[in-house]
Amino acid sequence: MKTPLALIVDDEPDIRDLLAITLSRMDITPCCAENISSAKDLLEKHAFDLCLTDMRLPDGDGLELVDAVQALTKPIPIAVITAHGNMDTAILAMKKGAFDFMSKPVDLANLRQIIQDALKLSLPNIQKERRIRHLLLGESDVMRDIRAKIAKLARSQAPVYISGESGVGKELVARLIHQQSSRSEQAFIAINCGAIPHELVESEFFGHKKGSFTGAVTDKKGLFQAAEGGTLFLDEIADLPLSLQVKLLRAIQEKKIRPVGESVEIAVNVRLLSATHKNLEELVKDGHFRQDLYYRINVIDLSIPPLRERSDDIVLLTEHILLRLAEANGTTAPTITKDALNALTHYPFPGNVRELENILERALALYDGYSITEDDLNLPLITMAANATETGYNPAMGSLEDYLENLERRAITTALEENRWNKTAAAKQLGLTFRSLRYRLKKLNLDL
Repeated sequence: MKTPLALIVDDEPDIRDLLAITLSRMDITPCCAENISSAKDLLEKHAFDLCLTDMRLPDGDGLELVDAVQALTKPIPIAVITAHGNMDTAILAMKKGAFDFMSKPVDLANLRQIIQDALKLSLPNIQKERRIRHLLLGESDVMRDIRAKIAKLARSQAPVYISGESGVGKELVARLIHQQSSRSEQAFIAINCGAIPHELVESEFFGHKKGSFTGAVTDKKGLFQAAEGGTLFLDEIADLPLSLQVKLLRAIQEKKIRPVGESVEIAVNVRLLSATHKNLEELVKDGHFRQDLYYRINVIDLSIPPLRERSDDIVLLTEHILLRLAEANGTTAPTITKDALNALTHYPFPGNVRELENILERALALYDGYSITEDDLNLPLITMAANATETGYNPAMGSLEDYLENLERRAITTALEENRWNKTAAAKQLGLTFRSLRYRLKKLNLDL
């Protein structure tokens, strides 16, 4: 097996020697440069497996070297060494593609961990790439782009903020980033921040010592410790109380936590991914979310599009979901009529992929055992996202899902009133079957 080759770039001889000795003890061959010019020459001559660079160099800064590494035919992991507390520079480096960062004075345990994680990226990834294509379905340009971004983000340790509406699959994206990363063999811990009682949130995140508060009858590890070496996914991070946001910020910056009741901090090695369906920028402006924490978790922003913006993928998703549901029920996947597929592709899906799954699961329970028809889908009456815009929708009115439901309720109520509450006549006016109208009346609590 080939001995890994590492490039060390630092103008201080003592630092170069320290890094070289550490690498040698890890059976990695070090190669040193004292400035950017020398480093670029070495990059052209050798196939390195990783690079460690200081940010302040005699002929420029380490960001220039980060750019040079990213421009290579086969980019290698590059970790930057920054002055203590200079998080802004570290964040900028990671935005440019740096694998990770270290603060001076260099913590050797942290250094060894970063090196081990970086070297794992050179392992064959064919199996993982094949797997992601089957899990994150869609052949639209936007989904191809999302899969490419996931593969790229998996090669970094940078915090990623995954934005998107409810039901688009933010947790699935987070899992795929983890599964393709150097941390894939370690734990993936996901938590919905809005589901934790505020009085317990600090203990859940950082753990606690026995006796630290009433009810703490034993020591408990928190989420950061449970995710040690792996990935921690904080869903609905906008729901975190401000008091915990301060402590989360410190944990990210210092890579250390302090359990409740503990007198010393504990070093943690965790990749942080976060998500919410809310607008964090607006929450920052309103004072409900800390601006400094927003910048720390939003080093990389990955936006997941709503299903209505990739309607070309709906047929593929429908076939996959029906097959999965049928297999779970021990039956053969049903066929679905062209009219039903056409209705699905023109429906705005305010609940996104999660809503599509619910619609198809319900249709499987209602269909005749041969083919799923449009009537089996029981889609709301307003079937075009454009219709919502034309009728005056804007985000200030609440979610699109609630807005469409109100429109449907008004349309049904108007039809019933115009037909003197004759349901058969109202269904005919609305272009629905009687069964479909009856289902909608029950769903909207109008079945009086």
